Amino acid sequence: MFRSARRRRRLALIAQLVAMVLAVGAAVTVVAEGPGVPPDRLTADEIGPPLVAGPLPPSTDPSPTATATAASPSPSPSPSPVLRMPGAVPTAGTGRFGHDDRTGPVLGRSGELRRYRVAVESGSNEDIAAFAQAVEVALAGPGSWVDSGRLRLQQVPGDAPRDFTVYLATARTAGRMCSEGGVDIRIGGRPYTSCRAPGQVIINLDRWRLSVPHFVSAGVPLAVYRTYVVNHEVGHQLGHRHERCPGAGRPAPVMMQQTLFLNGCRVNPWPYVDGRRYAGPAL
Repeated sequence: MFRSARRRRRLALIAQLVAMVLAVGAAVTVVAEGPGVPPDRLTADEIGPPLVAGPLPPSTDPSPTATATAASPSPSPSPSPVLRMPGAVPTAGTGRFGHDDRTGPVLGRSGELRRYRVAVESGSNEDIAAFAQAVEVALAGPGSWVDSGRLRLQQVPGDAPRDFTVYLATARTAGRMCSEGGVDIRIGGRPYTSCRAPGQVIINLDRWRLSVPHFVSAGVPLAVYRTYVVNHEVGHQLGHRHERCPGAGRPAPVMMQQTLFLNGCRVNPWPYVDGRRYAGPAL
């Protein structure tokens, strides 16, 4: 009888140990597979809804090290967003451009189709495929010009018929091209902003890599500035003129000169907000 009682106690103890092991394993699994926090998303108070573009980084299966870290009571800090690119920026290139030879998807659901090509100046040290992809993301939205339902956009190869070209040019070349198109982009004697000339959307390499001081000091990701500058200059190509801030604390219209100032408005890279055309008073 005593032997039978001891055996029952041992079986009960073994059952409790097995239950504890399973419970701990389940807890670790839940923590390791929980959703992560996007590392570069601004809060609504910083830029308003929905104002940040760009895909989130893909998730990966946790390694044993990652699982142990996830189960730790001290979470790892999220990486800071990229505000500007490090390193020197070439001030001058060759003046010659290479064109992306790919055909992109049609952006937009209906309306007139306008075709564009993408070109990067030789000597700028920029990858043309990466620039073309960033331009496509900006023009695809949601929130871009194609959200009107009356416009579609498509990238075409360099030798194909097109309505306009999106150029990435060093400051010196951008200054020359803009001047030839009747636009002076100099601030303090140096080519500073980007511009639109007839059939040409000209993005200044300095701004593409460095953003602008008031965006950087506010912690606005470089990807947001890039989306803004593409939509702003393409907006000029589509016939839109500069606009003013509609009121302190409100999102800035995309056709406002956000590269130079915000005047109390909040950063906004999109011409459409919450599915509606968002504009400010004419400048």
